[in-house]
Amino acid sequence: MAHPKILEVIEHDVCTACGACVSTCPAGAIVMNKRAEVRDPDNLEFYVQGAAPNVCEGCLTCGRLCPVIDGYAEDEFANVKEFFGAKSTIQGQDGGVTSILAKALLETGTVDCIVGITKDDKWGTELIVMTKPEDVDRTTGTKYTYDSVLSALKEPFEKYDKIGVIGVPCQAHGARLIVENASDKIVVILGLLCMESFHHDVMTEKIVPEVMGLNLDDVVKMDFGKGKFWNYTKDGEAHSVKIPEVAHYARNPCHHCCDYTSVSADISLGSVGTPDGWNCVLIRTDVGKQMFELVKDKVELMEDPKPGMDLIQKLAKMKHDNNSGHYLEVCEKFTFDECGIH
Repeated sequence: MAHPKILEVIEHDVCTACGACVSTCPAGAIVMNKRAEVRDPDNLEFYVQGAAPNVCEGCLTCGRLCPVIDGYAEDEFANVKEFFGAKSTIQGQDGGVTSILAKALLETGTVDCIVGITKDDKWGTELIVMTKPEDVDRTTGTKYTYDSVLSALKEPFEKYDKIGVIGVPCQAHGARLIVENASDKIVVILGLLCMESFHHDVMTEKIVPEVMGLNLDDVVKMDFGKGKFWNYTKDGEAHSVKIPEVAHYARNPCHHCCDYTSVSADISLGSVGTPDGWNCVLIRTDVGKQMFELVKDKVELMEDPKPGMDLIQKLAKMKHDNNSGHYLEVCEKFTFDECGIH
């Protein structure tokens, strides 16, 4: 078998499961569970199961699309053109700006579809391809359990010409690498601020019932803020624990990630650095500036929100300080040298 570089990423358990390789592998040789898995042509089990066509052909496309191999930006704020606060009338995790942007992109025909995730009543995530503005209503609110957003692109690449992506930093990074190396059909990337995410079973079977001491069925909202992990319940009560009590339960790849603000996105969005009920907005590209014009008259803007960019930069530095050593240690084990902090 050829030796794609992503095999080493997988073997060292730092695959982010962004899904970029899954959606673009021309042989369909990569499948996604909690991490990518490459179908080996030398593994006779695949032939028994009838999967002979779907095995690695050694084209090595996947290695050009992997965020872990591509590496991280030393200064993830170098490409920020504008920073401000915004909120819409859409009910969301905070300001609802991601939702109103997604709706506007679909309403105006700027995109044919948007890939993202929705959640069920058990906080399980589900990949979704949104083609109508009303589809966006199913995706509101932050999900702290992970799903492989970019793996949902395989069918849209065949059906549509203008695709939008909503995702956390590794997914925004993977989407940008697809644009640069594999397909120009992704026309806008909306990136979310993210410190870490969790496997669904860990969140629902460990963190909520054991660490938080709550019944999962009673939880209506989860959030990170003010140094704590918050769960809000149906009775209107807010429950919290300090972040260190849950951080170590995050997915292992998250402990190696050095991107907090989705540096590869056209627009980055979160709820940090702004008052409660507002989103922070970081415009990073000319495309991002153009796309935000679609909603500028539909949202309330705050030119100089507080605590502002200082807090976002502080949290980004914290993530880098916590994770860069782990990431660089793994880079030393790889047989290739593309990775690193550049």
